[in-house]
Amino acid sequence: METSSEPIEVRRRRLRFRSWHRGTREMDLLIGSFADTHVPAFDTAQLDHFEALLELSDPDLYNWMTGREPVPAEHDSDVMRLLAGFRYTPRQGS
Repeated sequence: METSSEPIEVRRRRLRFRSWHRGTREMDLLIGSFADTHVPAFDTAQLDHFEALLELSDPDLYNWMTGREPVPAEHDSDVMRLLAGFRYTPRQGS
């Protein structure tokens, strides 16, 4: 989680990096693209929610994102709802 000495822009960069380095290429693309799109506008509370989601396993996140499993109440936040509604679009030239 954020420390009081970490500027918000540094935190955003760190979370975007973590999003692109999940461990599986599929989740790197999904979560990384989501982070590139949304993290720059997130406030501190949303960054907290997103950081908590990054601590979870790829299979859980994927199942929640695709609706295969319901999102547990403790992770049902505005950020999780944005993530569930996010649609990956490949970058041009990729």
